[in-house]
Amino acid sequence: MILVTGGLGMIGAHTARALIDLGQEVVVTSHRRAEVPSFLAGKVTVEALDVTDRDAFLALADRHDISGIVHLAGSIPDDPVSYFRTDLTGLLNALDAARTWGVRRFAVASSLGVYIGRTEIPWHEDLALPTADLPHLIIAFKKAVEPLTTHSLQGSGVQPVVLRIGTIWGPLVDPESPFFYIPPYISAVLRGEKPQPLYADDGGDCCYAPDAGRAIALLMTTENLRHDTYNVSSGRPFTNREFADALQAITPGLRLDLLPGRQAGPGGNPYLDTTRLTQDTGFAPNFDVAKAVADYVAWRAKYPR
Repeated sequence: MILVTGGLGMIGAHTARALIDLGQEVVVTSHRRAEVPSFLAGKVTVEALDVTDRDAFLALADRHDISGIVHLAGSIPDDPVSYFRTDLTGLLNALDAARTWGVRRFAVASSLGVYIGRTEIPWHEDLALPTADLPHLIIAFKKAVEPLTTHSLQGSGVQPVVLRIGTIWGPLVDPESPFFYIPPYISAVLRGEKPQPLYADDGGDCCYAPDAGRAIALLMTTENLRHDTYNVSSGRPFTNREFADALQAITPGLRLDLLPGRQAGPGGNPYLDTTRLTQDTGFAPNFDVAKAVADYVAWRAKYPR
């Protein structure tokens, strides 16, 4: 059985779904969110858990035979010290559980933001991570998660899998996400509003949530992994023009305005290289932009997020 902390969130839920599709039993934890997505109903065991409670975390093994952990639980920053204390405590409890239970693999969420400061395109795992100003507390914490995880598991027999997760969107994403402008853009269209024009050639990294979940599931179930760090995304850059074209193709009469070129002028948009993921697991995305937009709009016709 594989444990997915934060398993009712967007990435966690799609990871759980993909694990189930691969024949795994799954237990998910949730702290604030209680509603089980329709595609998981009756298929997973849900445990209410505050991951900062070490005793409650370790007690999960009294009820479940857990062989792997995907640690995706996280909080929303309030003040820096409180946020770092909460999420660090949760991480250390998850690592403690992994060592105590002797699980096979421990996967943990990092972020494509760790590459900020590198000018190479695409970003790949062999790049040295630069010292750079980071735009958000979450990215700063994710950058620290990587050495904390790999060093904590040294000599334990537990294989660490650092997930440098890209820009993920899809069913269960916050429709007004402050982290990715495409969901609010689509939400405006669904409300019948005209969204603010985007620059046609701006874009970069993007991955539809079911694909991201399947990538993580493959990293948990593939027999042998040659690395401890993997980019998790589509491996394909997107442009705003692709999203506008996809929305117009499925919305009769819709005409979206785009500004020419890139806001910052000529150049490329950074995105994650997923060669390592593909070589080790056989992963390939099922969704291009057009297919993802059509699927998401159909989902939103039934669900609010």
